[in-house]
Amino acid sequence: MLSILIPVYNYNAHPLVKELYKQALNCNVLFEILVYDDASKSSFNIENEKINLLKNCTFLSNEKNLGFSSNRNRLVSKSKYKNLLFLDGDSIVIDANYIQKYIKSISENIDVIYGGRIHPNSVTDTNKRLRWKYGKFIEDKIANVRSKKKYICLMFNNTLIKKKAFNLIKFDPITNKYGHDDTLFAYKASLLNLKVDHIDNAVMHGDIDTNEFFLKKTETALENIFLLYNTHKISHKFVRLLLLYNVIEVLKLKGFVAFLFEIIKQILRSQLLSKNPSLVLFKIYKIGYLCTLKTPN
Repeated sequence: MLSILIPVYNYNAHPLVKELYKQALNCNVLFEILVYDDASKSSFNIENEKINLLKNCTFLSNEKNLGFSSNRNRLVSKSKYKNLLFLDGDSIVIDANYIQKYIKSISENIDVIYGGRIHPNSVTDTNKRLRWKYGKFIEDKIANVRSKKKYICLMFNNTLIKKKAFNLIKFDPITNKYGHDDTLFAYKASLLNLKVDHIDNAVMHGDIDTNEFFLKKTETALENIFLLYNTHKISHKFVRLLLLYNVIEVLKLKGFVAFLFEIIKQILRSQLLSKNPSLVLFKIYKIGYLCTLKTPN
């Protein structure tokens, strides 16, 4: 009935799997839990191997790195059941009825169910403030708010989807680097008019990136969305940042914005890597960086 799919890279997913395993057993349903490490060759995999000791649970480390999208697609190809629950490996289950809530929400009329993700109320490590702030004040939304923009707010860090619906789309290997693989999937779901439901069944984000690492991941994600835009795989109207970028392009101001960004880039970086990073300046950094990217010849 339920395949729980967890892609990981250099992370100990054993505690998460133990909690999911316990809850799934209590629900008395057919289930499996598949955890695939994407060839990180991490020492954490010693702990992850213990997943194989649990009934209906499999841990596997890919022989070669497949990338974000391809690893997720592989998990689906190896799954048994018609309902797929995608979870990030660094998720923390905060509700003892988490699995039960999803099972009760399954309906023939719904293709995708997103439970949401939240961040802790505070972080003690000031070197993680940028990722925490962005998560807490931008990403974290209750179901009623997410439902108003049901496709735009669809992410794949805590998502149940019917396998037949997933196979209509799949993750595009063009986004095998970090960032916006779920944005492209959500956009394609909107084109197919898949039936999406948002519920309050959040997990907590457990492994919050350092400021510097998150900024680097953001740049990679911007390169991804730039590629999707220029290969016409996604509409600029679907992503707020691309909407602004498109206006800048139409007004022929891209070069000017890129020039200004290069002047202030180090000042922005210093502020974003500080103990009190500004989300407003983070937005400026993103649009500035996007404008510096060039279309391949």
